[in-house]
Amino acid sequence: MRLRGLLLTLLLLVAAAGGFAWLALTPAPALEAGALIVDIPAHQSLMGIADRLAQAGVVRSRAVFLGVVGLKGNMRRLKAGEYEIPREASTLDVVELLESGRVRQHVVLHPEGATVGELARALEGERLARADDVLNAAASERLRQSLGIEGPSLEGYLFPDTYQFVRGMSVDEMLTRMVQRMRGKLTPEVQARARERGLSVHQLLTLASIIEREAVDASEQKLISAVFWNRLRLDMPLQADPTVQYAVARERRALTRADLASESPYNTYVHRGLPPGPIASPGEGAIAAALDPAPVKFLYFVARSADDRRHTFSTTVAEHNVAVARYRLSRRQL
Repeated sequence: MRLRGLLLTLLLLVAAAGGFAWLALTPAPALEAGALIVDIPAHQSLMGIADRLAQAGVVRSRAVFLGVVGLKGNMRRLKAGEYEIPREASTLDVVELLESGRVRQHVVLHPEGATVGELARALEGERLARADDVLNAAASERLRQSLGIEGPSLEGYLFPDTYQFVRGMSVDEMLTRMVQRMRGKLTPEVQARARERGLSVHQLLTLASIIEREAVDASEQKLISAVFWNRLRLDMPLQADPTVQYAVARERRALTRADLASESPYNTYVHRGLPPGPIASPGEGAIAAALDPAPVKFLYFVARSADDRRHTFSTTVAEHNVAVARYRLSRRQL
């Protein structure tokens, strides 16, 4: 009888171990349909992590999750963050993922010519930060001083590129990474060439940002740069519409006569010279064009037609007026 009791106990233990192994190695039903996202906050207790995983449906059993963590001896090695749990991941896979710290990457595109405001909306759309927090940080004197930026904000100092951010990063960390990317493009050679043209880095980025926003077709960047350089030499106002759009917060929208008369220092119809700072993020092409304008005498440009991305360039007011009339006619024909 004693032998039979020992055999029965052994069989029960084997069965229990088999059940534990099955629960630990078999994906939860919710993961059979596809991947799931789960967020593990910083300083979350082990029981709290188990509850979150169970509520998200990525483990079959809280107890089995705790058992796997205990057997692996890694209670203190689980890392906080936002995780994408792959389709058909087992509880063991989930534990190993949380050990690895391979948190979910959010891809954020900050294209050439985009503003801080547009970046703020993109980050909020990815639930990485509140748009207001991004705008406030970009204008923060503390952050600007720490990064050595002389302008009124980080506008123009955020290099346009595709970034990968993770949830939990601070706004300062994300913006600093983007500024550092721009710093990497402003090599000693680029800065030396700017000084040869009488430009500080701030002025270079300001001019390049206007070129970026005006040149819808990148092949025209050096021609547009030449127009602005020629106007600066003659002390003519730049009369760049994107600077007014920035001044009156009408990003990429048509301007009114009242807009063109606004007294903002960014209004290059009213004020001569460069505005106080960049109006968007210039790419490498626009920066290069600002340093190397085309060898032409053009002073004016206007869109060829309402549906053409390119421009007609002119040297005289008479030529320009003909081009403007042609453009207006094309708009009426649409």
